Amino acid sequence: MRKLLFAAAAVAFALAPAVAQAQSPIVIKFSHVVANDTPKGKGALKFKELAEKYTDGKVKVEVYPNSSLYKDKEEIEALQLGSVQMLAPSTAKFAPLGIKEFEALDLPWLFKDEATYSAAMKGTVGKWLFQKLETKGITGLAYWDNGFHMVSSNRPLIKPEDFKGLKFRISGSKIADQYFRLMGSIPQIMAFSEVYQALQTGVVDGCENTASNYLTQKFYEVQKDITVSYHAHLQYAVIVNSKFWSGLPPDIRTQLEKAMADATDYTNQIAHQENEDALAEIKKSGKTTLHYLTDADRKAWQEAMQPTYKWAKGRVGQEVLDLVAKELDVKMN
Repeated sequence: MRKLLFAAAAVAFALAPAVAQAQSPIVIKFSHVVANDTPKGKGALKFKELAEKYTDGKVKVEVYPNSSLYKDKEEIEALQLGSVQMLAPSTAKFAPLGIKEFEALDLPWLFKDEATYSAAMKGTVGKWLFQKLETKGITGLAYWDNGFHMVSSNRPLIKPEDFKGLKFRISGSKIADQYFRLMGSIPQIMAFSEVYQALQTGVVDGCENTASNYLTQKFYEVQKDITVSYHAHLQYAVIVNSKFWSGLPPDIRTQLEKAMADATDYTNQIAHQENEDALAEIKKSGKTTLHYLTDADRKAWQEAMQPTYKWAKGRVGQEVLDLVAKELDVKMN
């Protein structure tokens, strides 16, 4: 009897760490570079809330906003190494991996409105692009909207010639690099976390971003003029380390997929309103002047940037351009 008790105790002792480990929540580190009170920031927090709720606490999501864990130049490598499990970078960030096709989404005047963008990303284009990530150990989960870009400087930007000689911060997209060059300006690649100081000190003269980012990063405080141009779209790809994702218990992964689908619907629904509210807040501050393009001004911008489409063929390839042209019914040259 004593031997049986000792044996039972030994088994219990051996199993204790395994039981404790089984009860420990699965941790997902979700890193991003913007503020919590932006569409992406709110989306990440919504995913955390829903993931923890749907899995009954079996998953814990740690959200790291504002480049607090990794800057945007470092985060994709960190994901591939498993140092972080989830990211939501702008789609322009995949070119350094050798996947330049995502930059087709940065073409100027490509999406006529949010509905057009949404349909493309839920359809053939979005799915085809995510397949490209699989070879890099990355799984695409969703596309999050952040609306259309505006441009800013310390002088009004109304005509294409107003851009001449100005240094503009870009996130790294060669498509954006091209259309800024066509406007006569000098693009500068820079981490998002460094933009405010660069604008403040004159390292760059201006930048492009959405209204919500202009507000939450306080870019509007160091730029006298903002043109509400809506010339290009900003979207994020929510991605996860493939090895981590495929290694999850199927029931947990199913609940996380549901949480991501619901968080995506939430994020994309609030994005438009968040940008409208941000624009109103910027206007109310009185710290910068908002400018709006006339139809003639917009046409002049479109004509100046149009050669980007022909140039893009050599950058992103004909296949993705054909897909986008078919999906959106646009001409590529």
